[in-house]
Amino acid sequence: MIKVLVVDDSAVVRQILSRELSAAEDIRVVATAPDPFVARDKIIEYHPDVMTLDVEMPRMDGITFLRKVMRHHPLPTIIVSSLTERGSAMALDALSAGAIDVIAKPDSAHTLGDIADQIIDRVRAASIAGCEKMNALRARLDQSPMASCSLAKTTNRIIAVGASTGGTVAIEYLLRRMPPGAPGIAIVQHMPEKFTRAFAERLNSICEIEVREAVDGDALTPGVALIAPGNFHMIVTRTGARYGVRIKDGPPVYHQRPSVEVMFNSVARYAGANAVGVLLTGMGSDGASGLLAMKQAGAHTIAQDEKTCVVFGMPGEAVRRGAAEYILPIDSIAAKALELSQE
Repeated sequence: MIKVLVVDDSAVVRQILSRELSAAEDIRVVATAPDPFVARDKIIEYHPDVMTLDVEMPRMDGITFLRKVMRHHPLPTIIVSSLTERGSAMALDALSAGAIDVIAKPDSAHTLGDIADQIIDRVRAASIAGCEKMNALRARLDQSPMASCSLAKTTNRIIAVGASTGGTVAIEYLLRRMPPGAPGIAIVQHMPEKFTRAFAERLNSICEIEVREAVDGDALTPGVALIAPGNFHMIVTRTGARYGVRIKDGPPVYHQRPSVEVMFNSVARYAGANAVGVLLTGMGSDGASGLLAMKQAGAHTIAQDEKTCVVFGMPGEAVRRGAAEYILPIDSIAAKALELSQE
């Protein structure tokens, strides 16, 4: 049984999260707290396995509290934040401070049916991930040089990347090692709308390649990484020798929108052997069948190995299905993807 502590200053949000999480047979909300001071006492009393945490609260903001928790009582934490620019930026700060994942705070724009599966999946993933693997991945990132990989020439290849839990750090690790002129990169990271824009802007400020949230009709060109906007699917298209992306609505796939599966299948169809597929850390199986479709279409495929994954769900499923041509630690993926893109 996964024991959860819900921390939010809104009584309505505490009620919604508690009700939806308690509907799962393997999850039990053992306590709720309206602010970090009450939450501190609840952690000591109930020893929860996972905490959900708002970042904007009275008396002490969630990020400050999270840093204290990670220092004195490391606890897998999911950030629950409002869909605002400030909320998105603070949520990314919280991920840097030790949070495992982020979800959008339920409000009138999100029906309970839309968020229930996401909340439950994220809590399960956080309980599996723990804090040690996430901290180890962040330590690798801190020691990682920028653009340490070389690129002999630019080709018409593209790189497609999918990730979920732990993916924000893994993607940063990957992109920081991409040199200017690297093949165009299409990325799906499970993340709510507006959060993806803030994520892309932050990566753009620290990477040598250009990183931005994708817009419908964007060209997928060398030296550019496009991140699928939250709450929309992204597909890769081809016109002549040029690749681009289309942003579309549609039902969630594997409970996800954007879905890695949707993007990988489009890459298999339109890019085939001109693509390299990379499936990184994440809970569930989104992208595993799509990576297999890419491999069958002639693409080179890579799955992150279990040792460096925060959660080995998605890449592990790809390995089980025979979709991964290479199984590599996060340290080796950028160099291998560049090498394969030049074959």
